[in-house]
Amino acid sequence: NVELPWSDIDFDFMNLNQAAHGDREFGYIATRLGTSRKTVVGHASDPRVVSETESWIRAAAGIAEAKSLKVARFGDNMRFVAVTEGDKTEVEQRLGTEVNTWGVNELVEKVEAATAAQVDALVTEYLEQYDVAEELLPGADRHESLRDAAAIEVGLRAFLDEGGFKAFTDNFEDLGALKQLPGIAVQRLMAEGYGFGGEGDWKTAILVRLSAVMGAGRAGGASLMEDYTYDLTPGDGKILGAHMLEVSPSLSSAKARVEIHPLGIGGKADPVRLVFTADAGPAVVVALSDIRTRLRLTANVVENITPPDLPNLPVGRAVWQPKPDLPTSAACWMAAGAAHHTVMSTAVGVETYRDFAEMAGIELLAIDEDTTLRGFRNELKWNQVYFHIAEGL
Repeated sequence: NVELPWSDIDFDFMNLNQAAHGDREFGYIATRLGTSRKTVVGHASDPRVVSETESWIRAAAGIAEAKSLKVARFGDNMRFVAVTEGDKTEVEQRLGTEVNTWGVNELVEKVEAATAAQVDALVTEYLEQYDVAEELLPGADRHESLRDAAAIEVGLRAFLDEGGFKAFTDNFEDLGALKQLPGIAVQRLMAEGYGFGGEGDWKTAILVRLSAVMGAGRAGGASLMEDYTYDLTPGDGKILGAHMLEVSPSLSSAKARVEIHPLGIGGKADPVRLVFTADAGPAVVVALSDIRTRLRLTANVVENITPPDLPNLPVGRAVWQPKPDLPTSAACWMAAGAAHHTVMSTAVGVETYRDFAEMAGIELLAIDEDTTLRGFRNELKWNQVYFHIAEGL
């Protein structure tokens, strides 16, 4: 029943529909055992109940994926950057995820083994799926750069698939004999659900993969992102997010453009990349940080908007307004010590990340329309005490 049949209720009905007894008995047992769980109250036909249960199921899928996930790091993380460091043993203990490193020239061997036929097939795919710049078309001056990018994709796929890896990192400071920093290859792999972190950021690579799994079957996607720069207009603050090359086209429903442009770092040939703008609509920006005593997820609810024209920014990008506003959001983010590399998800909301954190036994701090800086700072203090005591017990 949704509504009780009041006029027909007798004590036989009461005994056969004694949900409150079973619910509370189970709740007591779980509490007594210290078992974390989510309680959803309502009838199965209620859309709210379906939504809350679906969020839990998606988080459970993320937990299951984390337990078998293998991450390949090609080289080390970027020099002189603290936040991309972390305790891999702690991550394997908490999430079950394996993170290991290979020399980048082991990847180069796979790239060099790519056959002309494989490269031809991939170039044809590029030409069919994207708007390819004229200088990269067959017979044009820079077509060989497109073929080099395709060979990198062939080699990356071979390495990842042979090793059973669903997430990976690279680093522009450690490219070995690669001809260019992987751009379009990384973007396409992320769009298929692989995790990726730039500059050796394996924690973000994990989170991109888990976000893709948790958002499976829904419109939108998950991508590496970075809060690059702020529009500080009072009352109308915005964040322009991007990365050097590696933003996933799963954030956009528009046809991406394949372009080639110089990159002022890395010391390699100009890289090929997909250029597009993320669709307008709700999203969440999430970071996974190692704060020494525990793992912390920090999530900001945001609204992607249609930006002004960006003719001189040839990368995948997104522009958003963070909740509750830019000054509060940025101040809270930095108070949390949250990372500059993030994951943008347009497929799942903050509730799924909250369910995931509860299952994994890690901290989650949410910044949304109800957040105040004073309240957020107090939550940081309370969590510090809670997690210290909980670990001790």
